[in-house]
Amino acid sequence: MSHSRIGRVAAVGVLVPLLLPAGALAQQPTPIETIADELNTTWIMVATVLVFFMQAGFAFLEIGFSRGKNAGMGIPKILVNFSVGSLVWWVVGFGIAFGGGGWLAGDSGFLFQIGRDVAGEAATAGTAGFFVFQMMFVCVSLAIVWGTTLERIKFGAYAAFAVVFAGVIYPVIAHWGWGGGLFAEIGNGVQDFAGSSIVHLTGATAGLAAVLLLGPRKGKYGPDGRPRAIPGHNMPLFGLGVLILWLGWFGFNGGSTLGTGGNGMAEVIAVTNLGAAGGVVGASLMIYLMWRKLDVGMVGNGAIAGLVAITAGCGYVEMWAAPLIGFVGGLVVVGGVIAIDRRIDDPVGALSAHGLAGIWGTLALGIFASDRLVESLGVGDPGLLYGGGLTQLGVQAAAVVLTFATVLALSLAVFAIIKVTIGLRISEADEDAGLDIAEHGMYGYPEQFIPAPELEGYGAMSAPRPRPVAQPTPQEATA
Repeated sequence: MSHSRIGRVAAVGVLVPLLLPAGALAQQPTPIETIADELNTTWIMVATVLVFFMQAGFAFLEIGFSRGKNAGMGIPKILVNFSVGSLVWWVVGFGIAFGGGGWLAGDSGFLFQIGRDVAGEAATAGTAGFFVFQMMFVCVSLAIVWGTTLERIKFGAYAAFAVVFAGVIYPVIAHWGWGGGLFAEIGNGVQDFAGSSIVHLTGATAGLAAVLLLGPRKGKYGPDGRPRAIPGHNMPLFGLGVLILWLGWFGFNGGSTLGTGGNGMAEVIAVTNLGAAGGVVGASLMIYLMWRKLDVGMVGNGAIAGLVAITAGCGYVEMWAAPLIGFVGGLVVVGGVIAIDRRIDDPVGALSAHGLAGIWGTLALGIFASDRLVESLGVGDPGLLYGGGLTQLGVQAAAVVLTFATVLALSLAVFAIIKVTIGLRISEADEDAGLDIAEHGMYGYPEQFIPAPELEGYGAMSAPRPRPVAQPTPQEATA
């Protein structure tokens, strides 16, 4: 067959599939509702991918803040936690969060199945798209927990706590906030569009419980009780993590619209970006005024704090308010990191960036919630600046207190059980050696710790020894 004939056949093969659907559409138009549903599902899946990519951001951020001897362990930690969280969410977590039920927890939707309806506050609660999107949220909240525990926690504690956190602790708070539970009954409802409290304060509070029982890293505090700096080994890697998280937040907040109708998705993403920018400016200004230096970690955490702070309000506040909320979040994170570091060893500043900024972002809606957007979403009352008085501020404060108290009590109980059973902290000798070699049998950066002549064959698994080669006898050698 000639090349020209092959080309004509290929052209027909391409055109026929393109023309047939067009004819079918002309005869039987697809309902606009179907198209809208498909677009909404597509956007939720794009947002899901962006939120999943935040796991890479958390990995880089934590690895950058770790010392070289603990750098490699960040990878198995992220992979195991994400996997355990995903499985437990499918088995039980989603049902507790969004499976109908009363004010406390859901009572259906366990072992979620595609196509099976699940009662819940969200109109799309029974779809696979909503299920997997919310799965990313529980895994983000779980990732926040571990920033406070770097360089001294046993690996087994990760998986043990992940089961309870993804199966009970986070789902209960998510049900209260988004599943028609307790928070819907406080006033006219608690406003938390994408989770400043539900996701970020929950994760940070569980991290606080962990570090209270875990204690500081060896050498963090001197004989006089003053904190000592333990610098991370790679600030560029930390910065890359911050940028990845910033990108993923567009899916985190924008995807929480659960659809593409109107300008809602674009407006939420724009507000999110302005909040993050305000956080960077606020943190940079404050740390420069204090130290006359632009500390890299503080500037990066300013971005995180701005993003966390605007997460609750990204669907409730006008664009002018976003940089103000983020700016205050940047101030809060710098002051919080410095104050907390005097007593609690939080290597990445998670308690401030996710905890204190999450509290501020939740409370900020009592001031900045727009009457236009509150009416559109139908949750709560306008903020103080829009004539709503202090009503919504009180509702938001109640949600913060309930979230913090519940998560702290449950997490302390779980970590206490872990501590007396499998153990929570590695030995002093293992801490000196580093988690890479002590927990995983290999260094993240072997060249830093192993002499070059000894690197050949290095790894977690011993290489098989070569079989000895039989030497020829003198007679065979002369034959």
